[in-house]
Amino acid sequence: MKKTIFLLVLFLALLPASYAQKMDYDEFDLNNGLHVILHQDNTAPVVTVSMMYHVGAKDEEEGKTGMAHFFEHLLFTGTKNIPRGTWNNLVSSRGGSGNADTTWDRTYYFQTFPSNQLALALWMEAERLKHPVIDQKAVATQNEVVKEEKKQRLDNAPYGKILYGITNEHVFDVHNYKRPPIGYIEDLDAASLEDFEAFKEKWYMPNNAVLTVAGDINKKEAKKLIEKYFASIPGGKKIERVSKKEPVQNAIKRVKEYDANIQLPALLFNYKTAPMNHRDAIILDMISVVLGEGKSARLQKRLVDTNKVIELITFNRPLEEQSVFTLGGILANNTSLDEVDKILNEEVVLLQTTLVSDDELEKVKNKFQSQIISENSDLEGIAENLAASYLLYDNTNRINEILSIVNSVTKKDIKAIAKKYLTNNNNVVIEYLPKK
Repeated sequence: MKKTIFLLVLFLALLPASYAQKMDYDEFDLNNGLHVILHQDNTAPVVTVSMMYHVGAKDEEEGKTGMAHFFEHLLFTGTKNIPRGTWNNLVSSRGGSGNADTTWDRTYYFQTFPSNQLALALWMEAERLKHPVIDQKAVATQNEVVKEEKKQRLDNAPYGKILYGITNEHVFDVHNYKRPPIGYIEDLDAASLEDFEAFKEKWYMPNNAVLTVAGDINKKEAKKLIEKYFASIPGGKKIERVSKKEPVQNAIKRVKEYDANIQLPALLFNYKTAPMNHRDAIILDMISVVLGEGKSARLQKRLVDTNKVIELITFNRPLEEQSVFTLGGILANNTSLDEVDKILNEEVVLLQTTLVSDDELEKVKNKFQSQIISENSDLEGIAENLAASYLLYDNTNRINEILSIVNSVTKKDIKAIAKKYLTNNNNVVIEYLPKK
């Protein structure tokens, strides 16, 4: 049996884009502005219900950071009709599971239940939107939870700041992307109950969200339940988003950051790049794979195999208004910053001046095809991808188009995009050093 499952997974991973199953879905709007996406898949008696709100760390006001992430925690406290502290027990007692997360651009909640609990899942999400408990006790409790999370992810986690703190902080000069999604604790400590209520009133409304239901459903019955639980929730005012335009960088920028929690230095090249819904962002994702993922990756051979770094760091962080491409690594004991700096620069120049090989292009396309198919192989992945495609990419059908976009990328495209974005004038070099 295990051998059969392994062969099936391997087969799926090797499928070309043309063999990927088309994702069917229906979408419509309620009168209050809530966008709804339904995906019916009756192969297993399971359903995922999710809500994605178009609010993240970038939407917070100066001096009131951390609100978006804080609400991710706060909305598990309870509601007018769900007693305080019983949310998770109610979910697990009906055979369900769920979670939430916050980025710079959106906040996402999801729950997966046996499909005979669809009504419960929809009612709970409607309750979370309409009747959340926002009082001093809830705020004080979640404040302690957020502080503990910050300690684990940032303050006490070696190199955790590379993902959640220092990168964007130094890359952006004025844009709100420079702040960590978890916010600043002093802002949360200073926030009043009225501040939390005002945040909820502004951002948590039907016309700033998308509801996705994926799984073992009857679409007609699902629509009736959605109308029943969500249609009576009033829509809010049209949101006027304020975005600080990041100035053009005209020269390389070098900064040093010190941390007592790290033993070895790290060197990071960081470039501001295209918005997440731009084709260029996909090509930058592919460049990240060429440079850093797998044993045959270029930086793997030059930095890891030669024991110059103990861990590579390469990723393109997709953001709604301007993404960030990062490459570098945590240095080995006997390696100098100048040595790694030189190799990173050489590999970037090589991408800009020569075409990647046929093998490299095939490898990166196969990797993305496998990843996309894998993400859409379970209901939670489908629900999130449908929601994000609509809310952040302005195109729900992107879930069906992404493979063809990846397949359309050429060697010349990779060279041109490297030349467009990975320039010295656009580079913020961060030396992340042990604090003695």
